Amino acid sequence: MQTAGQRHEETGQYMASGQKIPAKMTAIAISQPGGPRVLKPETRDVPAPGPGEVLIRVHAAGVNRPDVQQRKGAYPPPPGASDLPGLEAAGEIAALGDEISRWRIGDRVCALTPGGGYAEYVKVHAGSVLPIPAGFTYSEAAAVPENYFTVWHNVFERGGLKKGETLLVHGGSSGIGTTAIQLASAFGAYVITTAGSKEKCDACLRLGADRAINYRQQDFVAEVKDATGGRGADVILDMVGGDYVARNYDAAAVEGRIVQIAVQAGAVASTDFAKLMVKRLVHTGSTLRPRTVEFKAAIAVALEAQVWPLLGTRKVAPVMDMIFPLTEAWRAHERMEEGEHIGKIVLDVG
Repeated sequence: MQTAGQRHEETGQYMASGQKIPAKMTAIAISQPGGPRVLKPETRDVPAPGPGEVLIRVHAAGVNRPDVQQRKGAYPPPPGASDLPGLEAAGEIAALGDEISRWRIGDRVCALTPGGGYAEYVKVHAGSVLPIPAGFTYSEAAAVPENYFTVWHNVFERGGLKKGETLLVHGGSSGIGTTAIQLASAFGAYVITTAGSKEKCDACLRLGADRAINYRQQDFVAEVKDATGGRGADVILDMVGGDYVARNYDAAAVEGRIVQIAVQAGAVASTDFAKLMVKRLVHTGSTLRPRTVEFKAAIAVALEAQVWPLLGTRKVAPVMDMIFPLTEAWRAHERMEEGEHIGKIVLDVG
């Protein structure tokens, strides 16, 4: 059986740099479920792109909370996806599968991946690939896909946020939070966010939040009601779950929409559903990783039309926290679990 590298070499495929695609690559694998130190460099075969797929020579990869959950054994990859962590990457297209019309070898791209981003090469469906925004470095571009796909779908498609409405974002200093604040503000919403320190609240305000609530010192329900004249938030983006569910119902406006994208404080909660009925609330949620390639491609089309112009002018941009070498991915996970980061943590792949 031929490896991806053997196949590429035999067909004479080269990267834009003039180098042949190697047979092997360095990747970061999860040696066993556990703490950050279970992330270990391994030598793997370079994957071969199938029909509708491209192979990307990765220069940078984003680090996300689901990577941490996968490392702990709590978030297995979907069927057919790489067992390697990494849900987003940026680099240059190194090889094309069949049925590819838009992309060319050497194109600078970023991509949402179902896994495998913590590696020197990753294959991904062409529908999840987007051009790197003008002027962006590879590290900045790697910080875009997971957060922007997630926020666009959940805040604007599922949550239906409109100009003039109020958005409450929990965890405003996270990668998701900083993205939601900027996009909602850019599209004319009033933005309220929660964060865990004065430094984080100040960072949220600089990004365009109209009000930042230190949840360690303030009751976010009371603060949201005060900020909206008692009306509440039209859309709430929540990654906390647990006892926030009942409090979100209190903080929501009549006809409010609550979108659940994670349950960091617990997946089980007790709440008064009479509030949901009386206020005519919608409580929805989603996970992105297991969705179909067609679904993700539709989000990519919307992002390129609606958001890429904003990125190109830096009206919105990823907030960068720290960059670690690929082989020190464990340090990136430590940084994320410490909870002190503001914005995105990225791996420099080279």
